[in-house]
Amino acid sequence: MAKLRKYIDIGANLTDTMYNGIYNGSRKHEADLQNVLQRSWDAGLDRLIITGGNLEESTKSVELSQTDDRLFATVGCHPTRCMEFEDNPQLYFDQLKSLILSTNSVKRKIVAVGECGLDYDRLQFCPKDIQKKYFEYQLKLSEDVDLPLFLHCRNAADDLYEILKNHSSRKGVVHSFDGTSEEAKRFIDMGYYIGLNGCSLKTEDNLTTVKTLPKDKILIETDCPWCEIRPTHAGHKFVSKENQCVPTVKKEKWRADSMVKSRNEPNNIRQVLDVIASVRNEDPDELCDIIYENTVNLFFKFLNK
Repeated sequence: MAKLRKYIDIGANLTDTMYNGIYNGSRKHEADLQNVLQRSWDAGLDRLIITGGNLEESTKSVELSQTDDRLFATVGCHPTRCMEFEDNPQLYFDQLKSLILSTNSVKRKIVAVGECGLDYDRLQFCPKDIQKKYFEYQLKLSEDVDLPLFLHCRNAADDLYEILKNHSSRKGVVHSFDGTSEEAKRFIDMGYYIGLNGCSLKTEDNLTTVKTLPKDKILIETDCPWCEIRPTHAGHKFVSKENQCVPTVKKEKWRADSMVKSRNEPNNIRQVLDVIASVRNEDPDELCDIIYENTVNLFFKFLNK
């Protein structure tokens, strides 16, 4: 009998409206998050961390995490949404901090500050100087509440590294990593983990980077409903047939027992492991165990106290 693997998805955008059946403001089917979660548990997901992208979304993520002991959340503001700080920076900071402290004083549900960081691919939403300014705010927040960082980095590795160098007490993960081996090594040398999902496995260069990562610094995620591993991606050829078994239908033909085409789900974390283990030529069971322990060490040591 095959070993039952245990996974932790460190980045799941479960508050996205797609899981309520709404796509680009138009309802296509009934809300089906409970179906999505059941498929996750059936696939071996042990815990899920719901990503907070701004104050409103973080609040929803925390509320959702309180519905199941296996759900947890992050609280923070994505770099492309940092203009939200501008009206009253101190108030926005205080509201994020209050959400964390008031929640975790009752039950530890928030495991990281984020999603925060830098995104230079989408400066139309927020300029560099604003992103940097409020990233510093969230580094201060991480220090104040003593939580690790869930970091976003797009085309901004040099600046992210330079800022983090000045906050050596912090730890965390650079999630959805799609940079070079050299960039990964700089973050790892500072003590950070590297989060891998479908967007980290698109190109042959991505796969080359994955081969170079120390196994004790790898975490995995889906970043669902985004970052699925598509047939056009370099990593797709390494996805096992058994992990492509859930039927998929178009959203207009939704069924409770099927995934929605092009909408990623946490149960697809199995595919992420397939690709990483294959390109590294490692035993997937052993690698899965190591990644699980890496995740516990960063986010969940409090559960063992």
